[in-house]
Amino acid sequence: MTTLVFVHGWSVSNTSTYGALPQRLQQQAAAQGVPLRVADLWLSEYVSFDDTVTMGDIVRAFDHALRDLELGDASFACITHSTGGPVVREWLRAQRERPGAFNALRLTHLMMLAPANFGSALAQLGKGVLGRLRAWADGVEPGQRILDWLELGSAESLSLNLDHIHGDDPARRGQFLFVLTGDRPDRSLYDHINSYTGEDGSDGVVRIAAANLNARHAVLARADGAPADNTLALHLVSAPRSAFKLIAGAAHSGEAQGIMAAAPAETVDALLRCLRVADAADYARLCDAFEAENARRDADKVEHESVGPFPARVHIHDPRSLVIVRLGDESGEPLIGSRLLLTAGDPPNPDWLPQGFLLDRQANSRQRHVVSLFLNHALLAGTPRVADPAGRRTLRAAVKAHRPYGATVQPALLQGLVHHAIARTAAGDDLLHMLGPHQATVLDVVLPRHVHEGVFRLTRRLAPEDFRHPVPGPVIA
Repeated sequence: MTTLVFVHGWSVSNTSTYGALPQRLQQQAAAQGVPLRVADLWLSEYVSFDDTVTMGDIVRAFDHALRDLELGDASFACITHSTGGPVVREWLRAQRERPGAFNALRLTHLMMLAPANFGSALAQLGKGVLGRLRAWADGVEPGQRILDWLELGSAESLSLNLDHIHGDDPARRGQFLFVLTGDRPDRSLYDHINSYTGEDGSDGVVRIAAANLNARHAVLARADGAPADNTLALHLVSAPRSAFKLIAGAAHSGEAQGIMAAAPAETVDALLRCLRVADAADYARLCDAFEAENARRDADKVEHESVGPFPARVHIHDPRSLVIVRLGDESGEPLIGSRLLLTAGDPPNPDWLPQGFLLDRQANSRQRHVVSLFLNHALLAGTPRVADPAGRRTLRAAVKAHRPYGATVQPALLQGLVHHAIARTAAGDDLLHMLGPHQATVLDVVLPRHVHEGVFRLTRRLAPEDFRHPVPGPVIA
């Protein structure tokens, strides 16, 4: 028997958000012989639509609510939607870091539907005037503090995800994480004021790459012991392998295509496959199966959107990559106003980048040195010709890769007692290595901080001496 807890997403105020999924899951489980009884299904009701509530508050309250579970073996499984994924992941981290303060219950299976693991581009808009007006119309507040967490590049989300990337493999200790996400928006829910709701490479709310836990941490920094020539070397760490599946045709929400509310058969089937995982070997086999199914979906990438009497709009569902760039120096100072310029080819040239590779750019409103770039991975890696389903008409010609890809960093402060210098990636590094299809990369760009000896001098002159205009002198080695 499995006790199953459902956890909803941001700004939900009614358990109708779960739709028919709990019932269909219970019915299908019975048909497949999975031991799941309706009495073992718990639906969460947590408040994210109050501006004073933080992610930490929800985590504490979630831990308190778990006392209601009467578990014989002190274990349970969890299905989350959207922000519910980060909520439970934050609880797991708190449980590990503060074992005496949090419940000792063991979460065996965390199945995340469309999780905003790296946030959502919509969060920044939800914090604005339109978001507040919409919340006011619904009789609630926007949930400002939760939106702070959900904003792309927030310090809170990056802290959680970097812990995951550099942490141990949960599957080795019998804890299995799964991400299931839709592969396209529900076109009928498109908001003409907000183009993110119809963005390809997302489910209309969360980008596919922002849901996936198969992420990377890349660092561009001067190598230890290297000469001060302002060349940055690439260092790369990948997260433990996580099960990730695209649910074809599913969107973030909505009764017609919502990955949870519509309870599509593929969602229910995938959840039951996740629940049947019993050990690390099972988990690895399911990861392999999901990867093969995703590859078949990626091969069938053309969508025709009906626009009434006019010719259908064509959407090519290329794999995208999300890169969250943090610009700083070796002392930890953020580089406000600095620029990261991507280049292609040899010699490196920004004009040689593939046309259309950059889909969106968004700076974090609380940390202006953190910028999220949404890239078309297929165009960067090179992609064959895309034809219409009949194969007669070319929708897009083949695109060759323009490798190697590099970057130039242009600091705002280029002179003075303390300054930075223009830096470039090393000639042997190709930044495509840090990108994955449908994946996120946290990129830390760390510039050397040049401090001149004029910042601190000793003198034997005992007579008063004015040093309001010091001579910089050479840079301290």
